[in-house]
Amino acid sequence: MHYEGTVIRPPSEAFSIILQVTVGCSYNKCTFCGAFKDKRFRVKTDEEIDDDLRFASQHCRRQNRVFLADGDVLILPQHRLSALLGRIRASLPWVKKISLYGNARSIRSKTVADLAVLKGQGLDRIYMGLESGCDEVLERIHKGETAATMIETAQRVNDSGLFLSATILLGLGGIELSEIHARQSAAVLNRMAPRQVAALTLMPLPNTLIGRQYQSGLFRLPDQLGILRELRTLVTGLELSRSMFHANHASNYLPIEGVLSKDKHRILAAIELALAGHTPLVPDNMRAL
Repeated sequence: MHYEGTVIRPPSEAFSIILQVTVGCSYNKCTFCGAFKDKRFRVKTDEEIDDDLRFASQHCRRQNRVFLADGDVLILPQHRLSALLGRIRASLPWVKKISLYGNARSIRSKTVADLAVLKGQGLDRIYMGLESGCDEVLERIHKGETAATMIETAQRVNDSGLFLSATILLGLGGIELSEIHARQSAAVLNRMAPRQVAALTLMPLPNTLIGRQYQSGLFRLPDQLGILRELRTLVTGLELSRSMFHANHASNYLPIEGVLSKDKHRILAAIELALAGHTPLVPDNMRAL
């Protein structure tokens, strides 16, 4: 497989075939994200992609899922994305599910009917970064979205029948907006109704604006207990009947997961034990993005 730069994927795609279709992110303005700062966005040629498909057809026959990288494959025009899904099915007929990242802007470039067509061609899941349900936080991180546009975008995915996974970043509001960031994020997630909620913890990177603000003292990140209190507020506010909750990313201090409809009390009890000091937290030198 021909990968350019560091290729990232969600934790749940650990055993997927990673097919790099785009390099970088078409937006790439978020102040917290350093994943693509060294990449100029481009779409790989069909020849490059097909070469990787030929490799996967020979060497990845035990993997039945495909994840399309990098950060923004959904920005491809509908005809090209549809053709790509067709080529994947032809080259890898044993693959059952195809997933990708989709920011709100690229999702809105597709109609509900467009998304439904892609679902019929094998696309199963869209990973969308909400980051925060607080408009002030979204403005500070240059997300280019509001809580209202995020809710509208999620509805489009849900109406198409695709599986929506929404990501929230603990700590993103800093100490100043910690409580409102967690509380409003829960409220927005309730209206988005994703099938999966993934909570990560902010790790300020030196190649990002928020990382430089952190180093200079302009941005103050909550400590471990502050992050756990955010997590508690977030989970307490979530009222989702058919959603999974995952906080098992390598950036988190307390790896937990469950189905909210039946495990919410257990998750909250685990957080309380950690806050009381009865559960060891992941040390900073073991955390990663």
